[in-house]
Amino acid sequence: MQRPHTDGPRRALVTGGASGLGLALVTLLVERGERVLAADLAERPDSVPAGAEYLPLDVRSQQDWDAALRWVREAWGGLDLLVNNAGVATGGRIDVESMSDWERVVGVNLLGPARGCHTVTPLFKEQRSGHLVNVASLAGLVHGPGMSSYNATKAGVVALSETLGFELGPWGIDVSVVCPAFFRTNLHESFAGKDSAMQEAGARLITEASASAQDVARIVLEGIDKRKPVILTDRLGKQAYYGKRFARPLYDRMMRGQAARLARRAGQDPQEFLP
Repeated sequence: MQRPHTDGPRRALVTGGASGLGLALVTLLVERGERVLAADLAERPDSVPAGAEYLPLDVRSQQDWDAALRWVREAWGGLDLLVNNAGVATGGRIDVESMSDWERVVGVNLLGPARGCHTVTPLFKEQRSGHLVNVASLAGLVHGPGMSSYNATKAGVVALSETLGFELGPWGIDVSVVCPAFFRTNLHESFAGKDSAMQEAGARLITEASASAQDVARIVLEGIDKRKPVILTDRLGKQAYYGKRFARPLYDRMMRGQAARLARRAGQDPQEFLP
């Protein structure tokens, strides 16, 4: 896979870079000869490839983000690519999931990318170049029942990315949002909260998916190379996205069917509540 011509290897910072999609992206970037700083919560794990630098970073901490900015300025003299990949899984019906669960997922999935963009944008403006890549989800475009907190944060990341694409374009800064459907990763291990039924269903969809994190990472890097504003990684995602846009009645019927099945699994017949 060839990247566009530049004056040298790209300097890339990838959050959530010690596992899952983040690790797959870090590994591929290293294999392509890019300079990579992987960032994650723990001290350097064994999983991070030898060719990558590593920095502990909690995306909820502005102090950690400031430290990461200092690192890239001092070690590399700048940054070319920020991949806001760190995230957690969540799932729950609105009357079951707690507000503390909402606060957790908003802090990581939405405010994490916002902090990253906020932190590096002044540097990118100085350079008059740079690429912000925010990893959202198909759930940011297609909003099924029983996942309100997750859907809301991922939709927020889509909105953030579209906004910044227009806002930062005059400075030569590219912005992409990645919206993958389910793929095999360890994301389900971050599930927490009260709605165990939704979490079990989500974990099943992740662990039984046909695509791997490596498969998705290759498609994501191709989209980054082409500077695509929206990177869809699979046929299911494209069908759902375009179905919502161009066949809305069918999309609505499918979502109402999912909601009815969810209610039945919870032991409630929606028909009982009709007047």
